[in-house]
Amino acid sequence: MQMIAHYTVTDPVPFRTAFDADAEDRGRNGLSLLQLWREDDRNHWALFQVTDAKAARAYLSGGAAPFNAQAGVTGVDFHFVETA
Repeated sequence: MQMIAHYTVTDPVPFRTAFDADAEDRGRNGLSLLQLWREDDRNHWALFQVTDAKAARAYLSGGAAPFNAQAGVTGVDFHFVETA
């Protein structure tokens, strides 16, 4: 299973710094980054491999709040997907 995330951010520099620093926490919660894209300064997309969907959903529904605040995330949308 994989997850596609869309982040809306206030500034790309603090977002990337916080995103990189959050890698270990994401990993402990079943998410491994495969790719990160920048559409423009406000929109970033990430593709994650999901090894534990339950832990990942729990993290995203509450545990990621400190990261979101530190990274300047103003909006986030997640989609769990599987190969058809």
